[in-house]
Amino acid sequence: MRRFILQRLASIIVTLWLLATIVFLLVNVLPGNVGRQILGPFAPEVEVDAFNARLGTDKPLIEQYVTSIKRIFTLDFGDSYQSGTAVIDVILPALGRSGKLALLAFLITIPISIAAGIYAARRQDKFADRVIVNAGLASSSIPEFVTAALLLSIFAVHWKLGKAFANPPAGTSLVGQLQYLLLPAMAMVFAYFGYIARMTRAGVISSLMADYTRTATMKGLSSKQVMRRHVLRNALAPTITVISVQIGYLIGGIIGVEKVFNYAGLGSTMLSAVGAKDIPVLQGAVLLVGIV
Repeated sequence: MRRFILQRLASIIVTLWLLATIVFLLVNVLPGNVGRQILGPFAPEVEVDAFNARLGTDKPLIEQYVTSIKRIFTLDFGDSYQSGTAVIDVILPALGRSGKLALLAFLITIPISIAAGIYAARRQDKFADRVIVNAGLASSSIPEFVTAALLLSIFAVHWKLGKAFANPPAGTSLVGQLQYLLLPAMAMVFAYFGYIARMTRAGVISSLMADYTRTATMKGLSSKQVMRRHVLRNALAPTITVISVQIGYLIGGIIGVEKVFNYAGLGSTMLSAVGAKDIPVLQGAVLLVGIV
């Protein structure tokens, strides 16, 4: 067990180092001067040079890279180039807002997907099964930001049944916040419904055909008892694994949805950091997603 834990920790460290390195390289490939982008096109060149010198962005790339990696592994992410605020104070509130949206999406997706998967498995190869499988495939094939744009256009703009912007005003009650977050959450529900439902369906079908299910049926247990005690207990294990893995992808894949609904979450923070070549914020946000 100790060896397993050490291997896992080593794997985490290597993964985070690779993430930080890739982000650093990609951001520095982008054209533009950090000081010029932050101070604006009309700032005097002397001020831009002084600003870059203060940030350290005028130093050779290898020196900037070493400094960046050292900060990360000492848990000092530095300060934002844009605001001068500590990176951790920028990304943690944004992660909290993204986490709230992701949690709502999962609370809707998981029961609906599992129930649909079980229903489809019990009606294998029938009309209802084909409808659920094909609907799941279709919804999973559409990118989240496309679904978000369609929901925004139909429900918020045309029918006036939702909010076009997902940021609730300060002091909004929990019920009021749900009204703002429902449409962006539904965009993610469409994206993840099909995958989880198909995994559940496959697991239930496999369990229904297993020897232990036939034995339980022959013992005289009712169909509900067989489903509850034997089928679901074994069938949902791989589904739970898939759901846990999807949490990380959900936090990372939320960027397009946040942009469409103008939501101040982690995705919007990363997009803003890319535009300003704010490497500390971008690295911190990407590593946070990687940890999740």
